[in-house]
Amino acid sequence: MGKNLVGNHIRKLRFNQNEMTQQQLADKVGVTRQTIVALEKGNYSPSLELAFRIANAFNLPLEEVFFYGDHPEE
Repeated sequence: MGKNLVGNHIRKLRFNQNEMTQQQLADKVGVTRQTIVALEKGNYSPSLELAFRIANAFNLPLEEVFFYGDHPEE
């Protein structure tokens, strides 16, 4: 299968939300800080439920937080 093809803008979004910490986001969506670290590094693809919880935490649609493929649509 190869490299993880689900990417995200979580780090940028956290920074744009008053520099939200990884721990603050983790607490908000009910996961550990290590899970947020793994997501940001691209080492982990979230479940669909977690992806929606993260998008909701930023008040954004799913496709503005996550993207599929090598290049984000910006």
